[in-house]
Amino acid sequence: MMHSRPVLRRTLGRLACPLFLVTVLLACAAAADLPPAPLDTRHEQCAKCRMTVSSQRFASQIVAPGEEPVFFDDLGCLRKYIAEKTPLPAGAVVYVADHRTAEWTPARTAVFTRAPRIETPMSSHLVAHASTASRDADPGAREGTDVARTEVLGAYGSPE
Repeated sequence: MMHSRPVLRRTLGRLACPLFLVTVLLACAAAADLPPAPLDTRHEQCAKCRMTVSSQRFASQIVAPGEEPVFFDDLGCLRKYIAEKTPLPAGAVVYVADHRTAEWTPARTAVFTRAPRIETPMSSHLVAHASTASRDADPGAREGTDVARTEVLGAYGSPE
């Protein structure tokens, strides 16, 4: 019976390092996949122009570990902010709202369109969609012109 405790200690000691590594990896993965923050369209201000972010369909945001989310009312404001703030904080994730569904989508995979028929808060006429299928189902955007991700997101929009 006395032999079971040293064996148990050795077994637990051998498991501690792998369990620690798994915990660290899971924490890093969670930080890399930060979810979008909820948007309060009555009180949140655009980080660039200071207007109220009144419509999620045109909104975007930057979330970063340990920092408050930063919201934008127009993709033109996001574009200017990123151009001035490059590089973004470590681990930052940019989300844009799908103009058709108002659902958040990662900006690195979004489809951007300049749609003159769609009046945006700051008149950039830039809208985002989660996919080309969503853009094509959006009457005002399907007649627009494609915009390269890097035109909106700068270096952040380049493939990794």
